[in-house]
Parts: sequence; structure tokens; C-alpha cells
Amino acid sequence: MKLVGGNSAGTVTSFYLSSGEGEGHDEIDIEFMGNLSGDPYVMNTNVWANGDGKKEHQFYLWFDPTADYHVYKIIWNPKNIIFQVDDVPVRTFKKYDDLAYPQSKPMRLHATLWDGSYWATRHGDVKIDWSGAPFVVSYRGYSANACVNNNPAGGWSSSWCPEGTAAWISRELDGAGLGTVAWAERNYMSYNYCADGWRFPQGFPAECSRN
Repeated sequence: MKLVGGNSAGTVTSFYLSSGEGEGHDEIDIEFMGNLSGDPYVMNTNVWANGDGKKEHQFYLWFDPTADYHVYKIIWNPKNIIFQVDDVPVRTFKKYDDLAYPQSKPMRLHATLWDGSYWATRHGDVKIDWSGAPFVVSYRGYSANACVNNNPAGGWSSSWCPEGTAAWISRELDGAGLGTVAWAERNYMSYNYCADGWRFPQGFPAECSRN
């Protein structure tokens, strides 16, 4: 993806998986919140399971995402979700048996550019300047290796998975991968829901206190 250049304030460029609309939907998000010229882009990652979201990690990028194409990847399997930028893992969201996790609903891929003026830039203080339109984001080289769920009742079966699935179906981060996640958190993270006590005055979500 190559993101909107110049004054992109108020725009949201997205690359995400979703099971559809509704209160109990699942979703895995990569969203880029536009900026005023000269400010860094913010990449928002989020996970929804059975309609429960509010699990955002946000990062500033360590390059200009408007100058050239970069590869953004979501690895989703029964063990964890891994978010990658140019093959660098920046976040992992683990599955715990007693906590909600997107696993029972098939999802479709979406790639969109939309007006997020109400929240995208400086918490909605800066709106889209429509005099700068058109706003253009470029996508290329899309690829997927996925298990195709033909069961309308949901669930998962290895029989739905094509050749090559082994490259991701059981993948978890090793020490080096966890090291890059720590590097991204230390140097580029701008928001972590597990540190937002104002948002969770009754206590943080359970996964925040687990390894």
C-alpha cells in the first residue's frame, strides 16, 4: 500500500478482515489515520471477537508510507494474530481458551478509504479539507493463503486449507519475532489500550495481565 500524501487529515485508509455487520461480529483491523502535512501517520491495529473490540495498539511508522509501497500483513490462525509491516512483526494477539477470540466465523477482506473526520486525526479535532480532494491510496500485489470455510454454521476444519497452509496455520513468534514487537512498542507505539486506565476504570481487559 502507498498511503494518501500531503494533508490527509480526517481520512482513514484500511486493510482489514471482517465477518460482517452485527453485534457479534469478528474483525481484525489495520487502519491508517491521516495526518496534517508534516505529522507522522498513525497505524491502528485492533481485534474484535464476538462484538468485543477496544483492543487497539497504535504505532507511528518509521518511514514515510506515502513515498513508496510497503507490505502490510495479517496472520490469523487458531493460536494468535500477528500484525507485520514489511515482514517485521509489530504486534501479536494471543488466543486464550477462556477469552473471546475470532475463530468461529469466516471473514472477508476489505480495503477501503473513508471519511473518519470524527475520530481519525487528533481525536477528531482536525477534519478533512475537501479542497485537497481527490485523496488517493494505492494498493497492489495482494496475495492470500487462506482456508475457505464452506460450512454455513461456522467452525473450522483443516480439510478446507490449501497446500502451503503450514506456513502460517501454526505460526507463533519466536524470540526474534517477539524482540521486534518489543522494539516497535518501545520506539513507535503511541497508544496501548492495556495502559489506558481512563478508558477502563473498572480494570483492564483480562488479556492485559497475561503473557
